[in-house]
Amino acid sequence: MNTHVISAPARWLDGINTFPRMIAGLLLSGAIAALSLWASGLPAIASHGLSALTLAIVIGLVIGNTAYPAVAARCDSGVGFAKARLLRAGIVLYGLRLTFQDIGQVGVAGVVIDVLMLSSTFLLAQWIGQLLGMDRRATMLIGAGSAICGAAAVLATEPVVKGRAEDLAVAVATVVVFGTVGMFLYPALFHWNARLGWLNADPRQYGLYVGATVHEVAQAVAAAAAISSQSADVAVIAKMVRVMLLAPFLLILSVWLARGERAGGEGATGGGQILIPWFALGFVLMAMIHSLGVLPQGVAAAGITLDNVLLALAMAALGLTTHLGAVRAAGAKPLLLAGLLFVWLLAAGWASSRWVPAWF
Repeated sequence: MNTHVISAPARWLDGINTFPRMIAGLLLSGAIAALSLWASGLPAIASHGLSALTLAIVIGLVIGNTAYPAVAARCDSGVGFAKARLLRAGIVLYGLRLTFQDIGQVGVAGVVIDVLMLSSTFLLAQWIGQLLGMDRRATMLIGAGSAICGAAAVLATEPVVKGRAEDLAVAVATVVVFGTVGMFLYPALFHWNARLGWLNADPRQYGLYVGATVHEVAQAVAAAAAISSQSADVAVIAKMVRVMLLAPFLLILSVWLARGERAGGEGATGGGQILIPWFALGFVLMAMIHSLGVLPQGVAAAGITLDNVLLALAMAALGLTTHLGAVRAAGAKPLLLAGLLFVWLLAAGWASSRWVPAWF
C-alpha cells in the first residue's frame, strides 16, 4: 500500500514535468507538418507527386540532424507522442478515404491483382532480405512499404514488427526513392510501348497497372494522369483498394510473427502472443462508416484533412528522431532490396494487369 501512496504523487509530478516537453515537441512537429502541407500544395511540387508525408520526413531529417539535438531533451515527449499515438490515430482516419463500393469499380480482377502483388512482393522481400543477411524488421518494413502504400504502410507496420527508428527511416527512404522513379518511368514505358507496338495496352489497363504497383497514392495519381484522366481514375480506385488491404495484412502479419515466436523463430511481437493492431481494425471501421454514407460530406472532408495533419506530424517526428549515421550504417542492402522489389512490381504487375482480367 505504501508503494501506491508514494508512486501516485511521483507519477503526477512526472506528468507535470513532462507537459512542457510534450507541448514543445508537438509545436516543433506541427511546424514541420504545416510547412510540408503548404509546400505539397504548390503546383511545382504537386506536379512531381511529392506528398506532404515525403516532405515532412525530409524536412524532419534535415532539422533532426542539425538543430534538433540541441533541444531534443526539451521536446522528446511531444515528438515521441506524435510518432506513436498520433500515427495510430492517423491510420484510423485513413479509412475515410475509402469505401467498399470502390471494390466494385475495379471488379474482381482488380482485387485479385492487388492481392497477388501485395502478397508476392512482401514474401519476395522476406526471401531476398534473408539472402542479403538483413535485419528481419527492416526487411518487413521495406516489404510492406513496397507492397502496399509506401510511407503510410511502413508507419502502420512498425508497431507490429517493433522496428527501430533507423529501420523506419531506411524503409521510408527506399520506397520514396523508387516510388519517385516509378512516377516518371511508368508513363515513359507506356509511350515507349505504344511506339514499338509490342503490347496492346489501353488507358484503363495502364491505370490498373499503376494502381496495383506504384508505391504512394500521390505518385500513382501523377503516373496515371500523365497518360489520361481515365487512367488516373482507374489508378486511384485500384490504389485505394490496395490500401484497404492494409488492415487484413497487419492482422495476418501479427499472427505469423506470433506463431514464429512460439516455434522458436525470430518473431518481433514478444512472448509469442498475437499483437492485435487495434488501429487497423479502426481503419476498417472508419471505411465501413464511410461506405454507409452516414457521414456528411463536410465531416468526411474534415476528417481527411485532419488525417493529413496527423500523418504529417508523425513523419516529421520520425525525421527528427532519425540519425543519418544510423541510416548510413544500414549500407546498400536496403536499397538493393527495394530496387529488386521495384523491378518485380514493374514486371509482375504488368503481367498481372494484362492476363488476370482475361480470367474474370
